[in-house]
Amino acid sequence: MTPRPDILWIVTTQWRAQACGYAGDPNARTPFLDALAARCVNYTQAVTPHPFGPFARAALLTGVPSPGNGVRDYFDVLPVGARTMAQALAERDYTTAFFGKWHLGRRDPAASLVGEVHARTIVPPENRGGFEFWEGFESGFLLNDPWLHGTRLTTPRQFDGYQSDVLGARAAAWQGEHVSGAAAAPWFALVSFEAPHPPYAAPAAGISPRDPREIILAPNVPRGGRVEAEARRELAGYYAHVEATDGAIGRLVTAIDQAQGRRGRALPIVVVTSVHGDMHGAHGLFRKGWPHEESIRVPLLVRQAQREAGRTGGAPVAGTTDDAAVSLLDLPAMTLAWAEGRTWEARPSQAAISMPSVVTLPQQCDRIWRGWRTRTRKLVLNADGSPWLYFDLERDPGEQQNLVGEAARFGEIEALRRLAGGPE
Repeated sequence: MTPRPDILWIVTTQWRAQACGYAGDPNARTPFLDALAARCVNYTQAVTPHPFGPFARAALLTGVPSPGNGVRDYFDVLPVGARTMAQALAERDYTTAFFGKWHLGRRDPAASLVGEVHARTIVPPENRGGFEFWEGFESGFLLNDPWLHGTRLTTPRQFDGYQSDVLGARAAAWQGEHVSGAAAAPWFALVSFEAPHPPYAAPAAGISPRDPREIILAPNVPRGGRVEAEARRELAGYYAHVEATDGAIGRLVTAIDQAQGRRGRALPIVVVTSVHGDMHGAHGLFRKGWPHEESIRVPLLVRQAQREAGRTGGAPVAGTTDDAAVSLLDLPAMTLAWAEGRTWEARPSQAAISMPSVVTLPQQCDRIWRGWRTRTRKLVLNADGSPWLYFDLERDPGEQQNLVGEAARFGEIEALRRLAGGPE
């Protein structure tokens, strides 16, 4: 019997799909991910179902979109009874572990979002999604010297260093301790990095921010005013955190691969993605929650296990690109297929996207919306089902021409609107 694969999910925050060297971003220095992409299936059209952290994490963990998973508002807690990937894989005899940012526990809405109050907030064992081993933090946006608590840390303890490096080292140490040999039970680990999330001016593991004047802006960022200046300033820090976290991911994957080899185990399946992106001045907007590409499109790299590197049963070959309209909601189904020795063969032609509520924080999206994104089109509806945005992504990848009012597009819009659940 072929051993079941070990599986590692690496999930970042605010890392948009465009911000990788392998994706052609001239600002991004991502040597490890560039090399990894050459050995992965690169899902070039992957999107988050919800471009905001708590909603996206709940969907990713459960395979159920918000609010059906119980998370509708920013401060909602993932329900204790919510079924997660940890529970599903434990039923398949996997050892499961979580490291890093949770952001689905009970927080004090009156406390500052940035700082030690939320960073030291305890997530009780019953609220940790069913993971056998859990070590992380609720939130707090401390990209340096994070506070961690969990299975072996009953009270929060502060660790020195860049958050991504600390989490990667802790995850690698767990794997080294819990995987004893080739015959040990398979494992599933989720490492949840907060970077490259704001504050972008925070130190980035010794990597200096770029000169803002040298940042190459996309054409859809307005020039000559406040938006351009702010975009350049924050992107200078953003790309430093991208580079720092690329290095942390590289060290984590390398350490785990080496440990697997010493124990006679195949290299694990590795997934690298992000829960959402950031507008960074595109269309004059910042942060997330918006339905534009900068906010909803995310990197999604999948390195198959070493023994499965070739094409089998229709599975894509490593080192290839795949332009299916996949969503992070597809990742749980992919993972269960791998755990059961099956090939995930779904070829989605469209991916659902939505924001289930308005998050009343500065610069975030100002409305509830829902829609669909295909490989070439995107339709976004207002809460009442009326069309808000429609883009031809083939001809207009920067989404600079909203086609909602064009009579020639009426049929296309209506077809997608029905698909997205709009009124007839």
